Amino acid sequence: MMIPEGQRRLNPTTRIIAVANQKGGVGKTTTTINLSTALAAIRQKVLIIDLDPQGNASTGLGVAREDRVCNSYHVLIGEAEVADAVRATEIPGLDIMPSGIDLSGAEIELVGMERREYRLKETLKAGAEEYDYVMIDCPPSLGLLTINALVAVQAVLVPLQCEFFALEGISQLVNTIERVKTAFNPGLDIQGIVLTMHDRRNNLSGLVADDVREHFGDKVYKTVIPRNVRVSEAPSHGRPVMIYDLHCPGSQAYLSLAGEVIHRERRLMA
Repeated sequence: MMIPEGQRRLNPTTRIIAVANQKGGVGKTTTTINLSTALAAIRQKVLIIDLDPQGNASTGLGVAREDRVCNSYHVLIGEAEVADAVRATEIPGLDIMPSGIDLSGAEIELVGMERREYRLKETLKAGAEEYDYVMIDCPPSLGLLTINALVAVQAVLVPLQCEFFALEGISQLVNTIERVKTAFNPGLDIQGIVLTMHDRRNNLSGLVADDVREHFGDKVYKTVIPRNVRVSEAPSHGRPVMIYDLHCPGSQAYLSLAGEVIHRERRLMA
């Protein structure tokens, strides 16, 4: 039975978080996959929405191209419901709405649509109520796909690579978040910043981490994701690193991060 638009309500306990950074190569998709897997491992029901036309989150979770015929593009433009596009993964409690090549043209198609910034938010109202967390893997840009994600979510998680231009790159994202907050989503906030690709052998990584913590304070998670070859290898096998190698430093870091996320979320909801 279809629920009238005015009566649709998202489960108030469902938390929707965008994983965003307009800079590529910062560990955004890796963080989405592995944090979601860690949340599922501690008995949270999680949906990943792959909103990146590159589809790396879908590939990293082993979703074959032929299983992406109905994907996030069709949901976004109103051709399908959320349930039509969602696929189960091998991880209990973790589902994914895959991306498809169609999504690369969505930015252009959305321009002419009514309430174009709200397309994702409106589709999630009646399609995500069974989940504890919805994690949206955003593209490495600040176009309409990312805007849709920022309008739909309660918070943003920002992966930040420990490199020289890290703080410079995040300023544009922060400005975009503030504009979206003012115009479309008053409750939007940065849930946290996670430092990624940290190399203890490199003094620069430590200096960047110190700078980020000085600038953003307790918004920065204590957990730091190390540069780890097992984390890099796992996507080529279509698996999260915790399934590929549970005991490697990367897996342990993402489990620690999941604990911090849960603790922070409970504090925010209290």
